[in-house]
Amino acid sequence: SDYQQLGYNLRSNIFQGGPLKTRSLMKDSYTPDIIQKASRDPNNWHGRRIYELGKWYEKYFLDLNVQKAMGEKYG
Repeated sequence: SDYQQLGYNLRSNIFQGGPLKTRSLMKDSYTPDIIQKASRDPNNWHGRRIYELGKWYEKYFLDLNVQKAMGEKYG
């Protein structure tokens, strides 16, 4: 059966895990001078502003606190 075949493969160490050395798509795709010229703007994170992320996290943790309080009060 499939279950026994999977168990055999696990015992035989056919699945040896991921590669020891990781590779980056950016490093494989571009030359080193392009990577060095790339600038990171800490105020603009993937098209979102830092204060927008802060507001999102504030609402998220407020919601978690409300759920926790409701759970404690009503079980």
